[in-house]
Amino acid sequence: MSLWARIFFVFPLFSLMACGFTPLYGTGNIALNTTVSTNLDQVFIGNIPDREGQYLRNALMDRFYNTGRPDNPVYRLEIEPVKQTLTNLDITKSSDATRAQLRLNTAIVLIDSATGKKLLKRKLVSITSYNILQSQFTTRVSEENARKNALDDLARQIEQQLSLYFKASSPPQ
Repeated sequence: MSLWARIFFVFPLFSLMACGFTPLYGTGNIALNTTVSTNLDQVFIGNIPDREGQYLRNALMDRFYNTGRPDNPVYRLEIEPVKQTLTNLDITKSSDATRAQLRLNTAIVLIDSATGKKLLKRKLVSITSYNILQSQFTTRVSEENARKNALDDLARQIEQQLSLYFKASSPPQ
């Protein structure tokens, strides 16, 4: 390998180390990484109405609770009901839609259980789309799959927002 090729591959690694980049869950400071996981494990997830809310809550429980639900949670996570907006796209000359966009909106509030103080508030959006086909059954399956993917994305966003909050609020090691 030539000198320039080595420099080309090694320079980005050094620039990442110089910018203060630290992995959220990866190796580095082990005490800090366990703090994020421990804090996520101590979040009580409130009930969310409707079928979409139940799916989202179950997805969050799968992501947060490594050792089971907390007996005495330190934090409480309240999530607004998931609002859905469906928009038809790609309209043909005969006024038939061949594509649809599904937008799911919600908001989260992280609350300290001891004091009742609101620690974190965020509005979250997930957008996905699917094809509208001639078969109603196939279209329905595509729509449900798009909804499931959007809810999984909301769960990922919630986990990410809380992880970033816990990492920023933990004392430097």
